[in-house]
Amino acid sequence: MKRSVTARPGAVGDLVAGDRFAAPIRASHERSLGFGLSERDQPDFGISHSVLEDALDRNRSLLSHALPVMETLYQQIVNTHNMVILTDAEGLILHTCGDDDFLQRADRVALKSGVDWSERSKGTNAIGTALAAGEPTVVHADEHFLSVNHFLTCSCAPVVDPFGAIVGALDITGEHHSFHKHTLALVRMSAQMIENHFFADTFPQSVRVRFHSRPEFLGTLVEGIAVFSPAGKFLSANASGQFQLGLSLRALQAHTFCSLFGISVASLIDRQRRAGAGVLACCMHNGVTVHLRLEYDEPPCFLPPRIGAEPRAAAAPVGEPRPPLRASTLHGLDSGDPQITRVIGQLQRVQGRDIAVLILGETGTGKELLARAIHADSPRRHGPFIAINCASIPEGLIESELFGYTEGAFTGGRKRGHPGKILGASGGTLFLDEIGDMPLPLQARLLRVLEERQVTPLGTDKSLEVDIALVCATHRDLRALIEAQAFREDLYYRINGLVVRLPRLCERTDLEVLIRNILEANRLGDLAIAPEVLDLFKRHPWPGNVRQLANLLRTAERMVDADRVLRREHLPDDFFDGLPAPLPLAAPGAPTATSIHVAPAPPAAPHASLEDLEWQAIREALARNDGNVSATARALGISRNTIYRRMTSQAHH
Repeated sequence: MKRSVTARPGAVGDLVAGDRFAAPIRASHERSLGFGLSERDQPDFGISHSVLEDALDRNRSLLSHALPVMETLYQQIVNTHNMVILTDAEGLILHTCGDDDFLQRADRVALKSGVDWSERSKGTNAIGTALAAGEPTVVHADEHFLSVNHFLTCSCAPVVDPFGAIVGALDITGEHHSFHKHTLALVRMSAQMIENHFFADTFPQSVRVRFHSRPEFLGTLVEGIAVFSPAGKFLSANASGQFQLGLSLRALQAHTFCSLFGISVASLIDRQRRAGAGVLACCMHNGVTVHLRLEYDEPPCFLPPRIGAEPRAAAAPVGEPRPPLRASTLHGLDSGDPQITRVIGQLQRVQGRDIAVLILGETGTGKELLARAIHADSPRRHGPFIAINCASIPEGLIESELFGYTEGAFTGGRKRGHPGKILGASGGTLFLDEIGDMPLPLQARLLRVLEERQVTPLGTDKSLEVDIALVCATHRDLRALIEAQAFREDLYYRINGLVVRLPRLCERTDLEVLIRNILEANRLGDLAIAPEVLDLFKRHPWPGNVRQLANLLRTAERMVDADRVLRREHLPDDFFDGLPAPLPLAAPGAPTATSIHVAPAPPAAPHASLEDLEWQAIREALARNDGNVSATARALGISRNTIYRRMTSQAHH
């Protein structure tokens, strides 16, 4: 059981007799002094937006699981002069939410996104000390090393991934007089909730067991979760699972499902199939009887079909049935389109041969996804993957972000300098997205780095060896930029060892498979697509490409009804703007999706229903606006979808 760091008597806990602070706080203060910090140091407001963007990108999985939990946690402490904070494993604040009045005070001590709150930067504080100690921590009032932070009380718990590694920290910070002894317990429970959410995404196509000796605790935070491969090999378990199994994570690696639960995966799933979706009882290796539920995303060949996974008669199947591929690999990206298959084949032939790759394609076609798959399939897969968007970083900062800088190299830099992205990618892959937007002077420096395999940070003449694989991407025409003298020709020939082009979504033949893969990747595999909607998807030009499709599916899914079928009325209004084909009720030769022809409305009957009057108003407004649906919707103060639904309803009468 993890212990909590406590503070002074009468505030948070008991102290060692005769000492001002408890031993863990004293040890943290000693570390703070060792970092060269002074209690009188003022807040460091240095924020690099590119560093924050990079951290947000690296921690997408943590953010996706943590943000809903943070919102729920905040609702429990709202109006108490507190805030909820999420950091990465290094103590960099990724996201905050809290009461406006306290957020303003927190800003004065740089308690906001993009700021480093590790012990090395801020001295003793709950975030940095919890990460340093690897356990839940409270730091109250003047226990903070920096005197400017004495008005705070902070409760923080590290967040651990399914492999036992700390990936971030969750914290509640408020004014010291608002301290409550139960705050740390609330934070710990929320951190555990985030950890439990990790398991499904971390181990796709796995078998998950949720178990407890008391059946009423299934589905609660105290349930054990253990994950196995379809063949029964142990993969991971949460803290409660390790406790109930009586073994550490390392010790469990030597076990299988059968050695722990006394039955094979296939046999237990067969029992579940015969028993329905209820709770099963099983005797564990230590003689304890537990109640459990099994979950599996995509059953292996020996597993029964998932209950409730039969296709709905009202919905169109999306793609031929086949096991989903992992988009994190090149093979996983091959969804059947001949152009994509050709690109994947070319990349597989040069894997591990130190050949630079240049990915061409419009915005949203999946260039970064392809770059990550290249890295995941390469011999460098265990090294870092560092991505930098050359178009999103201000020109004045891109040089320091790429090449790094030493302490004091320029005003506003970090106290201890910054290694830079290129050096950070050493041993792995550097992905330069939108390289066509890199400023011309920096192109010369990049070329020299690529040729000499050395990088020289700003503020020093010392060069450092780097070992990187290079992947670049752009939507720009680099040859045209060369002719316009906006891109160096010698750099172009250095980065285009293999040039591949990703097609636009409207040029691909694998739309149905893409839709299914996107739904599976977002854990929306139970969502069905109505035939009419699938037809609309096939007719749409998709100017935003795969990114537009993914965003639309995620948004529309929130609008569907209980039957989980995505229909026309669930699509956003702006989707219909680009449709080239006419909608129902359009006369031959009539305008298309946003401009339709409807016959003039006859006078309303004396006792017309409210529905008839609404339809008459719509028809009259359409006539006044020459059939323009958007203009009609604005004039009536309704959405375009309302107009389309009324048209469909009238067509059926």
